[in-house]
Amino acid sequence: MANKKRTTIKDIANALDISAAAVSKALHDDPRISKNTKEAVRRIAKELNYQPNHLATALRKGKSNLVGVIVPRTNSNFFSSVLESMEEILNKAGYNIIITQSNESFEKECQNIDTLLYTQVDGIIASMANETVDLSYYEKIKSKGIPLILFDRGENDLNVDYVGINDYNSSLMIVKHLVEQGCKRIAHIGGYRRTRIFNNRIRGYIDAIKKYNLPFEDSLITESSLTLLDGRKKMMDLLNLEKRPDAVYVAGDYAALGALQVLNENMINVPNDIRLVGFGNEPFTSLVTPTITSIEQHSKDIGRLAAETFLERVAQAELKQTLNKIILDAELIIRDSSKTN
Repeated sequence: MANKKRTTIKDIANALDISAAAVSKALHDDPRISKNTKEAVRRIAKELNYQPNHLATALRKGKSNLVGVIVPRTNSNFFSSVLESMEEILNKAGYNIIITQSNESFEKECQNIDTLLYTQVDGIIASMANETVDLSYYEKIKSKGIPLILFDRGENDLNVDYVGINDYNSSLMIVKHLVEQGCKRIAHIGGYRRTRIFNNRIRGYIDAIKKYNLPFEDSLITESSLTLLDGRKKMMDLLNLEKRPDAVYVAGDYAALGALQVLNENMINVPNDIRLVGFGNEPFTSLVTPTITSIEQHSKDIGRLAAETFLERVAQAELKQTLNKIILDAELIIRDSSKTN
């Protein structure tokens, strides 16, 4: 099978028997080119399915009007909502976004960064993968002199802008709510401590447990990738304890859904026997039975603020990035899984 040849400006020029320079000027609506020539160039360009080489244009102009975005996954209402809000702000300012996902893989994340840098994006807005510990690829972005903004998951050591919620206080809020419901043995299914937001949620949980003089045992706290399957496995582990918890705080809604499935399958009444709280306020939390109490992360605000921060940075004559943290207060959405009937 023959390879399809990409149509170039020279092909259009040959078809019209004019110079490539005249074609380029016509495509850019140069006033020195006649209306008839512009129309002819556009007609042939359409017939030949000409696509501008944005990479070459970006290299020539030093600006692509593209913003690279890296998310751990797109099948999450939180990240899709962030992206929607972010794109709305950036489109109004004349930018388009290129969305990549790491699938929680450090290796894939590094590949995404290389691809976005090769594409000559004007900046990168990212939420780190669960596996990411080595920050050298993010330092690589900074070394290119383009803005780097982190959201939801980020590291202070990078010394760049960050937008997210107060994860530590969110845990305090959740434990306080469960204590007020009469819970005395609260377990936590958390994310991995190596990721700053999950470490903050674990710290908040531990400090709240101590504050209310509740039992703190290693068996009541566990780390995971917070997938639905993880929620199922970790909930089974908790049910197999000699002394079961009377409440479970899960640091992600998908894992909370897995935990709820196991509780329902084992005929354990939620919330009368075990109360359950998730994190992220995914749409399904209000649709399952019982509905799941969860933390609202204000995804649209995070997307908007991340985009606005990029626009502020890219407008600077000289890029000066510092650790500028925009921290939003989360909201506890109380539903049937944790409140007294």
